[in-house]
Amino acid sequence: MLRKNLTLAAIAATAALTLGACATTPTDSGASASSADDVVKIGVVGAADDKWAVFEKVAKEEGLNIEIVDFGDYQQANPALAQDQIDLNQFQHLQFLAGYNVEAGDDLQPIGATAVYPLALYSSKRTALEDIPAGGEIAVPNDATNLARALLVLQEAKLIELKDGGSSLSTEADVLPSSKVKVTPVDAAQTAISLQSVDGAIINNDFLEDAGLKPEDALFQDDPDSSASEPYINVWVARAADKDDETLLKIAALSQNEEVIAAEKKASGGTAVIKDNSPADLQEILAGIEENYRAQG
Repeated sequence: MLRKNLTLAAIAATAALTLGACATTPTDSGASASSADDVVKIGVVGAADDKWAVFEKVAKEEGLNIEIVDFGDYQQANPALAQDQIDLNQFQHLQFLAGYNVEAGDDLQPIGATAVYPLALYSSKRTALEDIPAGGEIAVPNDATNLARALLVLQEAKLIELKDGGSSLSTEADVLPSSKVKVTPVDAAQTAISLQSVDGAIINNDFLEDAGLKPEDALFQDDPDSSASEPYINVWVARAADKDDETLLKIAALSQNEEVIAAEKKASGGTAVIKDNSPADLQEILAGIEENYRAQG
């Protein structure tokens, strides 16, 4: 959903984070960026979420000394990591990270996977996907992080066709005239409200509860195990120089801990689909997304 002329303001339309203090830095002796005795600073969004208390407890049990640094603006989290103010962050998916790296000329790297959160289609007028009429109207989020993904969801649902099959950079301009429905981009926070006037809307999980919706109300959602969902794998991110740091890798691997998984699923209302891609796999996916960004100019 990121547009061709990408801006950091557009990429960061859906989040919120507050800068932390200085993190530990590698020594000139070539030692790793962190050790079990160091305090590893982790930048997150919404540190008050119960899942982070669970994560801290599990990390402590594993002998890992961490500090959760809460941010108030998504735009700050990656620069804070790049500037050594934190050691890791965990708030973004690969699509977001690729956009940041290309725009900022940076090389932050994923070192562990957490989950994919399915994106779904809802309707207050229709009770089944096949009930959506030809020529119907579907509202989609207009922010750069969600637009292309919403279009891919609609294509998977066979409601639209996208130019060249679509990609994680598609925009509404790529919706072909042969499509069954028309799409109307609106502010992500307005997608649920728009249900009163459209045949359906792609709504982010963040807005479901306030709209009185539940994940099981969805008419359709994307497949979290498909290749099209790979850009939306949420990840642990480190500086490129630290991507093989043993302590950081141990922290990222805690996302596969049963207690942490249970807390993650609870925090997401049961929608989180846990992913266990290797760092090498994630880095390969990231490189492909970045290449697409650069090709689009």
